[in-house]
Amino acid sequence: MRDKIPAPITPSVEPELARRVESTREAWRVLEIMSEFIESTERLTHISPAVSVFGSARTPPEHPYYLLAEQIARTLSDAGFAVMSGGGPGLMEAANKGAYFGRSPSVGLNIDLPHEQNANAYQDVSQTFRHFFARKVAFVKFAAAYVVLPGGFGTLDELSEALTLVQTGKTRRIPIILVHAPFWQGLLAWFRERLVAEGMISAEDMDLIQVIDDPAQVASAIFDHYEARGFAPSAQEREIQLNL
Repeated sequence: MRDKIPAPITPSVEPELARRVESTREAWRVLEIMSEFIESTERLTHISPAVSVFGSARTPPEHPYYLLAEQIARTLSDAGFAVMSGGGPGLMEAANKGAYFGRSPSVGLNIDLPHEQNANAYQDVSQTFRHFFARKVAFVKFAAAYVVLPGGFGTLDELSEALTLVQTGKTRRIPIILVHAPFWQGLLAWFRERLVAEGMISAEDMDLIQVIDDPAQVASAIFDHYEARGFAPSAQEREIQLNL
């Protein structure tokens, strides 16, 4: 008697269908990301010069940090700088509010979060992102300077991002200004005592950071940086920005 030949095993179509569906979703996600870059570039390219301002979303309006952020943003706006913030509450709201009542545009780069972030009411231009990395590119690409007030993980993330991009030459050198020295002194001391001392960064990398508390001096420091060269990026810097 011949051995029975087992019937061929037909693989289930469900795993293959699921794989194709997931592949299609990923492809559409890439297009969605591209659309964020395109839309934000079209809306923000001509808002110049601009300063990105960062700080805690949890700071209430009655806090001294809120007033300081509002004063700095108003000073920058009246000096001719558009002010870009994360578009949410706390010090983001303070920055937008100061700029909103100044001479130059107040820009909010909002983000969709699982715990929804509501856009503050002080925005002349509002752009909403779904992806953090697209938003972070916009903050750096369209900014002539970074002004960083006290904040948490998100603020530190933006600060580290800017320092890394400038340090590695992936973006042009811009002023990176920390506001309220008592808040930052421990972190800066750690940078020197650990990162510099152990060779993790060069001593010269500390020169990328300025600490300024006075609103008028913040604006002056930015003007001083661009006094000899102007705000427009050079041809080489434009090429760098294209590859950011």
